[in-house]
Amino acid sequence: MPETARRPPPYRLDRDLLEDEVRFDTMRASGPGGQNLHKTESAVRLTHYPSGVVVIASDTRSQARNRELAFERLIERLRKLNFVPKKRKKTRPTLGAKKRRLEGKRHAGATKRLRGSLRGEE
Repeated sequence: MPETARRPPPYRLDRDLLEDEVRFDTMRASGPGGQNLHKTESAVRLTHYPSGVVVIASDTRSQARNRELAFERLIERLRKLNFVPKKRKKTRPTLGAKKRRLEGKRHAGATKRLRGSLRGEE
């Protein structure tokens, strides 16, 4: 599939449909594993064209298992990209809440007024 313009979410999460939208690359994995790891192309990279997400899996020595892991990771990343938070509705404080807040302010003001210096102690 050639490089196409990216499109915004929602993205499809069905495995069969995803296989048509990704580029599948294999490469040699790094890390411990000896000669078998260094001479086989078991690591997998999936590039999802519509979103631009790139996922790499090189956890196991099996290319088939790494491919499954890469698809699981890709679906999880696309699921996060598809999430749209709900719009917040503006709310006003209730009449009772306003009264309680003003009463609290009055009480605090009265307390502060009592802290002032007394006229007879100067």
